[in-house]
Amino acid sequence: MEVFDARTCALGEGVLWHPLREELFWFDITGRRLLSHHPATGHTRAVPLTDICSAAAWIDHDRLLIASETGLWTYDLARGVFGHLADLEKDNPNTRSNDGRADPWGGFWIGTMGKSAEPHAGAIYRHHGGELRTIADGISIPNALCFDQARGCGYFADTDARLLFKVPLDAAGWPTEAPEVFVDFGLAGLSPDGAVTDAAGTLWVALWGEGAVIEVSPDGRLGARHEMDAPHSTCPAFGGPEFTTLYCTTATQGLGPDALAEAPQSGAVFSELGAGQGKAEPAFILDTGDA
Repeated sequence: MEVFDARTCALGEGVLWHPLREELFWFDITGRRLLSHHPATGHTRAVPLTDICSAAAWIDHDRLLIASETGLWTYDLARGVFGHLADLEKDNPNTRSNDGRADPWGGFWIGTMGKSAEPHAGAIYRHHGGELRTIADGISIPNALCFDQARGCGYFADTDARLLFKVPLDAAGWPTEAPEVFVDFGLAGLSPDGAVTDAAGTLWVALWGEGAVIEVSPDGRLGARHEMDAPHSTCPAFGGPEFTTLYCTTATQGLGPDALAEAPQSGAVFSELGAGQGKAEPAFILDTGDA
């Protein structure tokens, strides 16, 4: 994978290809910035944020849903205006949002975690139909939120436990059973971070500490690796006009001077043309009367 955007993020995350704008968005979580890059025009943006923000979904051409340490918000890209949608652990100053993704039913899944990655301090929620409901709790570092092509299940990981879970979903996208372990990455000495599914249902999982995105088959077999010159790969996404370009954010967090000297492109966004066949991310559907 080659560098797509060289701007350095302390903790790059939440990468999203906006299919209507054909623009890539991502966050520098601890740097409190929303970044974007339009590959066809070269236009970029860097929006300073007052709260820690980590994940987004697209609503329409000009609006995003953004998850922060205190809530879920709409954000108007043209006007630069935020609108409150729902509180998210607002009364707990020790946690923040982490990985998140829109689901195929127009809902949004979002994980929370301790600001110092305290064990079991986080949870995973789903916002849908005006309701914010807990999906799982006792999570240390929630990641890899994504969904299968047939809408039959969702996935999430606890990076600290090195486990990727699978949870069956009903026709409205709500869990029908308790999550079960899908892949134990610890057996391979790997730590799963963000993930996305492609058009065939294969998972593409970023590996923290490995500088790679690994393919995982729908039956849980580890496959090909797509490597980049930055050890802390964090979150993948498919984009481009045909959704065949693989993007991945990275981080400098936790890397000392020697490690950064060996991997000076750490914190950049990487891309690989023709990596696989992705699909458009679904839109988050606002309820009637929402901002």
